[in-house]
Amino acid sequence: MLSSMLTKGSVKDSYSKCKVKSDLSQGDLGHTDLQEDLEFHSSNFNDPPNTRSKISPDTSAPFSSGQGTAPSKRFLWTLSFYAQFFDVDTSEVLRRCTSSLYPRSPFLDILDGNPDLYGPFWIATTVVFILFLTGTISQYLAEKGADHFEYNFRLLSGAAGLIYGYTGFVPVALWALLRWFGAESATLVECWALYGYANVIWIPVALISWSPVTALNYVFVGVGFVMSAVFLVRNLWPVVSVTEAKVSRVLVIAVVLLHAGLAIAIKFTFFA
Repeated sequence: MLSSMLTKGSVKDSYSKCKVKSDLSQGDLGHTDLQEDLEFHSSNFNDPPNTRSKISPDTSAPFSSGQGTAPSKRFLWTLSFYAQFFDVDTSEVLRRCTSSLYPRSPFLDILDGNPDLYGPFWIATTVVFILFLTGTISQYLAEKGADHFEYNFRLLSGAAGLIYGYTGFVPVALWALLRWFGAESATLVECWALYGYANVIWIPVALISWSPVTALNYVFVGVGFVMSAVFLVRNLWPVVSVTEAKVSRVLVIAVVLLHAGLAIAIKFTFFA
């Protein structure tokens, strides 16, 4: 009897020890999994913070080209200041020339905030040389019976002074008047571009106005005047109409009269 009780007690003790070992082994297994899932690193609070994930603020200048981090400034005496007004390609210039001959939408919308001086300069230069060439042909036909014909190079200087002067100074005066009367929606470069592209019509007009038939020359120059004047008035009216009604009418009449003076000067200077 006593031996049987001792045997049962030893069996219970052995079972308890095995259960404890099993629980410990399971705890060690969980502990091992926890160590595999978590990684602990030593921390030093004196280390500088990691800023690679932060977005640095944009400190570039509004007119910077986007290359590099140093801001670029454009001053009046630097080439970069003037280069921004020639930032167009040939296809864009041709598109603007076509829009001046066949206007379907406001020209200032076609410029889209990027007026250029490249097109106006070369358009004016082309008009100058074509006026000199066709004016010389017109004089040659008028003096066909003369023994000796001399080139009149004063036509070249006259064409340059007329076209460059009109395209350069009239927009400046118009822009100054618009600023004076409170209409600031058009910039000076936009006024230059508007008048520069308005000269496109004078290229075909000058090419066909060397005819000895005076009536045809009047018709050709008149068509050129009407088309370019309508182009100017149509695109300047939204800008001018911001001023008072009387002032806007006076400005539009002044624009038309000055343009008529250009057409008359072209007719009687080169195709008289």
